[in-house]
Amino acid sequence: MSKVIIVGAGGVGGVVTHKCAQLPEVFTDIILASRNEEKCKAIAAQLPRAIRTAQVDADNVAQMTALLEAEKPDLVINVALPYQDLPIMDACLAAGIDYLDTANYEPPEEAKFEYSWQWAYQDKFKNANIMALLGSGFDPGVTNVYTAYIKKHYLDEIHELDIIDCNAGDHGQPFATNFNPEINIREVTAKGRFWENGQWVETDPLSVKDSYDFPEGIGPKDIYLMYHEELESITKHFPEIKRARFWMTFSQNYLKHLEVLQNVGMTGIEPVVYEGKEIIPLQFLKAVLPDPSSLGPLTKGRTCIGCVAKGIKDGKEKIVYIYNICDHEKCYEEVQSQAISYTTGVPAMIGAKMILEGKWKASGVWNMEQFDPDPFMNDLNQYGLPWQVVELDATGLTD
Repeated sequence: MSKVIIVGAGGVGGVVTHKCAQLPEVFTDIILASRNEEKCKAIAAQLPRAIRTAQVDADNVAQMTALLEAEKPDLVINVALPYQDLPIMDACLAAGIDYLDTANYEPPEEAKFEYSWQWAYQDKFKNANIMALLGSGFDPGVTNVYTAYIKKHYLDEIHELDIIDCNAGDHGQPFATNFNPEINIREVTAKGRFWENGQWVETDPLSVKDSYDFPEGIGPKDIYLMYHEELESITKHFPEIKRARFWMTFSQNYLKHLEVLQNVGMTGIEPVVYEGKEIIPLQFLKAVLPDPSSLGPLTKGRTCIGCVAKGIKDGKEKIVYIYNICDHEKCYEEVQSQAISYTTGVPAMIGAKMILEGKWKASGVWNMEQFDPDPFMNDLNQYGLPWQVVELDATGLTD
C-alpha cells in the first residue's frame, strides 16, 4: 500500500520499525535511515520481514532531499533528534513528501522548544499540497488525542487539564535516562511553565511538587511540574481551558544525581575548551552515560501516562481521567525496547497509519488534537497501548 522512510535508529526508531513491520498491508516498503547505517542494520536483523536501510545525514537538506527524490516515499517518519525537524521538513518540501514527527523543534544552541518554528511552515506545506503531522508520540501525541477524545465524548467544556506522566520502572543503574540523555536533561533542567487564565506562568525547574495516587497498584508518587510542548498546542486549539499543567515523576536518586551534575557544570550546553578543543559538557555527559537502548533488558515495572480533565457536562461539573499503563518487560519481549521508547514509537506508527489510510489527511501543518480522535483511540487499543477512562471525585492535585 505505502512506502515509508523512518529517520532515526535510536530506541524509538527501533520500536517504530518493529510496529510498522507488523502491518505489511499498510507499510509495504520500509526504509530505515540514519547517520549510522550499522544501527539500522541491527534493527533490521531483529525483524521477521525484510526492510531496507540507508545512510543519511538528516542535518543535510540536500542529502536528505536526494534520498527522498530517489525513493519517493509516501511519508517520512522523523524520529531523529528534535534539532533535525526543520532540515527534514525542508527536505520534504523540496521533494513533495508528507512528514510526521514525535517532538517539536529545538535549536541546538538554546534549551528551548516551542511550535513557532514549525507552525511557520503552514503556508509552505499547504501550497505544496503536502501534510506535516507534529508530535505523534505519547506526550506530546496521545495526550493531545486524549484531550480531544474527552472533549468529544465526555465534557462540553474543558476548564482544567493536568497531564501526568509516571515512570514507575527501575533499570537498576546508578543514573541513566530512558531516552536520549542530551534531550532528556535539557528538558528536565529547563524552567517550568503552565497555562493559567490566558497567560503562561513560569516556575523554577522542578520547584513545584505534588503527589498523585496512580491506578492499578502503582500507588502514590511525587510529581513535578514541567513545561511540555503539548500545552502550547492544546491551549491554542481548546481556548476554553483556563489552566493546563504537565507533571512528571522522578525518583530521589535521579534528582540527587542531576543536582550534582548541574552543580559541577556537566549539564551545560555552552562550549568549553578542554585540551585545546571545544566540547559541550552535556554532549560529553551523554557519551559516558548508559545508552538508553541498553536499558531494555534491565528495566522492570510500568509506566502510567494520562490526562485528568475537569469541566462541564450538561451543566454539571465533571472530572475525567484517561490513562494507559505499559509494562517495560512486555515491551521488551515484543520489540526489544523498554516502555519509554514503546509509548513513543507505537503512536508514531499509528499517526503514520492515519495519514496513509486517509483517515487524517489535510494539506498544511497540524497537531494531533485537530483531527477526529476516534480512529486513533481505536488503534491504541489494537496495537499495544490500551487505555482506560474513569470519572473522579477530585484530582488529588493542588488547586
